[in-house]
Amino acid sequence: MVESNRRILLASRPVGKPTPDNFRLDSAPLSEPDEGQVLLKILYLSLDPYMRGRMNAGKSYAKPVEIGDVMEGGTVGRVVRSRHPDFAEGDVVLSHSGWQSFALAEGSTLRKLDPAAAPISTALGILGMPGFTAYAGLLTIGQPKPGETVVVAAASGAVGSAVGQIAKIKGARAVGIAGGADKCAFVRDELGFDAVVDHRAPDFEARLKAACPQGIDVYFENVGGHVWDAVFPLLNDFARVPVCGLIAQYNDAAAHSGPDRLPGVLRDVLSRSLLIRGFIQREFVDQRPAFYSQMAEWIASGQIRYREDVVDGLEAAPEAFIGLLEGRNFGKLVVRIAE
Repeated sequence: MVESNRRILLASRPVGKPTPDNFRLDSAPLSEPDEGQVLLKILYLSLDPYMRGRMNAGKSYAKPVEIGDVMEGGTVGRVVRSRHPDFAEGDVVLSHSGWQSFALAEGSTLRKLDPAAAPISTALGILGMPGFTAYAGLLTIGQPKPGETVVVAAASGAVGSAVGQIAKIKGARAVGIAGGADKCAFVRDELGFDAVVDHRAPDFEARLKAACPQGIDVYFENVGGHVWDAVFPLLNDFARVPVCGLIAQYNDAAAHSGPDRLPGVLRDVLSRSLLIRGFIQREFVDQRPAFYSQMAEWIASGQIRYREDVVDGLEAAPEAFIGLLEGRNFGKLVVRIAE
């Protein structure tokens, strides 16, 4: 057995966009598990936009990664040594072990996976945190009704692709926003959205308005920036806006320097009776059993499709993550660390 653990650490806090210099690859000795723990060999690592916020020192909904610590993230691993009665060598589990090739984990924090039921990488995507984020955020906050128009940004991504397909299942009209011809074609032709608009088009605002002739009843926000600017005037009275992410703004190094638009936004929130609600998927933990069951059924029936963007090797994680923040990925981004 390999007796060292390769890890990617946070070397420095980024100012604006992360660079490779903000990460450091090192190795450390492996430790034996204590009572109640298991030693995992990490097979897949999830890369997600929220990790950018963990690189900052500022206050947020979770503790930031400290300088010199392993970058955090969801993982799928195989048990190589166990001192927990519920896990045996060879079991495949979902964990939150971060950017490393091996990890010690408390057995109480793990969820056993069945490799025969679905590809194990899907536990980090459509059957994991991103899929659950789409499910809980859309159905709890968005509450789409038959005939309504649901718009979702980053529609080809892990969360957005699920949002639009769930909206269709619930009888709503799904309009996706994506970047580039290939992603737009995937959203329209493979995922079955009713319409898709390229946010890179010079006439993006006009195209979005044409795609939503009855206005927008639910907008699932993943992006912010100029996409939000185009969506906001189209929101109908009583529209619901689940705020999941603001990836266009994660790399901002300074406060917005333009005019203060908050008074106008709040005026419209009041006059149009809008609901704008941020959320973190962990607050809906009681819905997870229903999600696992329902999403598995939807995938098996072909009502939900998904796409993964797999990169190989732990050392590829920093560059892949930087690309994620720039929209270079196509589908749920995962790193295959071991076979």
